[in-house]
Amino acid sequence: MADSAPVGAGEAPQPLPPAPDGILTIRGGLGGMSFQLEELLRGATQLDDVVQQLLGIEDEARRVQDDLEPYLYESLDTARSAADAIAGSRRDVAQVRQELVEVSASVRASHRDYEVVEAGNGFRQELRLDELRISGAAWVLGRDLTHNFFRGFMVPPWTNTRDILHGILESPLLEALQPRDVRVEKVEQAVERVEPSMAESLRRLERLHARNSGEIEVIEFEQDGSSSWMVLIPGTQPNSPNTNPLDIQGIGEAVAYDSEEVIPAVGQALREAGAEAGDHVVAVGHSQGGVHAMNLSQNQAFLSEFDLKYVLTAGAPVGGITPEPGITSLHLEHMQDWVPGTDGQVNADTKDRVTVSLTDEVRTPEGQDGGLGPGHDQENYAAGAELVAASHDESLVASTAVFAGVVGAGGVAKVTRFRMEREPMPVSRLALKPVSPYTVQDTKKGAGTR
Repeated sequence: MADSAPVGAGEAPQPLPPAPDGILTIRGGLGGMSFQLEELLRGATQLDDVVQQLLGIEDEARRVQDDLEPYLYESLDTARSAADAIAGSRRDVAQVRQELVEVSASVRASHRDYEVVEAGNGFRQELRLDELRISGAAWVLGRDLTHNFFRGFMVPPWTNTRDILHGILESPLLEALQPRDVRVEKVEQAVERVEPSMAESLRRLERLHARNSGEIEVIEFEQDGSSSWMVLIPGTQPNSPNTNPLDIQGIGEAVAYDSEEVIPAVGQALREAGAEAGDHVVAVGHSQGGVHAMNLSQNQAFLSEFDLKYVLTAGAPVGGITPEPGITSLHLEHMQDWVPGTDGQVNADTKDRVTVSLTDEVRTPEGQDGGLGPGHDQENYAAGAELVAASHDESLVASTAVFAGVVGAGGVAKVTRFRMEREPMPVSRLALKPVSPYTVQDTKKGAGTR
């Protein structure tokens, strides 16, 4: 029995973080620490069942020893040999049982330690100069530096960016920055050949963003006689009319108000494109669009109508958004991109949620507008998505399989563009205040004042 003791018995199994995959650093998913620990906890529970069985065997061996005792005097040698064998087996069983108890306790201790570390992600960390990334001659604010700044100096550990920003925007003085009704209008519908890869979806998103008109795109894929849908939501379009819900003000709605006006507009666009209740949906978004896309994953009204299967974001601060169970998400974040760090929160490490950090150094091509920095550039994220699709990492293979399972292999698809338009900015209450008949000019003419 002693030879049957588990290898390494008494030591805690240690989950291992996935090794870097080229320029990709992967967190979460099937290969993530959290899922590994969940599996270990499940194993620990099974070990507890085995321990109870071994306790039963020990009790049975003790009863057999007691039953043999009267025969020790009748057949001394045989009975003594039998009793010694049973006693030895009982000791071996007890040893294995104790080792399993220790392994189970160690697994649970490892899980507790991991939870403490994860909780610590919400507390202040020291800002370090080595978090500045250099690109050419210019210093670039990286994701980690921005993340630690907002987490440590702007966001107390007991609250989050959403609550703080929501409280600020609720001020009557900022009424113009609060969400307003958003309607959608069909702009164009066409049938075209679409490659539904993650990389090409991000490239389509960039072309949509360049239109600078608050447009989203809905793509219908047909597989085996049924339809699935992809919604593309571009990032912030600052140089556009105030009626564009994807302008800078839209960041406030996305982060502080959970996209309360944009999500109904997305749902209406899907319905007008032909989507029916229960249809599978994939949402893809960059920057602000990624926040809107991820907010779909926690919006009960949207999820009660459509079956959101997957969310792909690039350069988006979505750490504070918790999707409903069963929704898979993948988040691309570049280490030189400061935008995904602005919510001060780390994306959760779960079975269905994977964060891919791109660690290569990127630069803005000479002569081009740097925008928010080369790390935020969608083409760099598209290149990263190509590496994700080619990776053999367990977490990425499982995640991309879900994406591909919804959109299929591609081919001819129906593409519909919709323009979202926000209700015009309200006229200031001060501008609506009645003008007093006693003006300055009246005073000069000798009119009374009050």
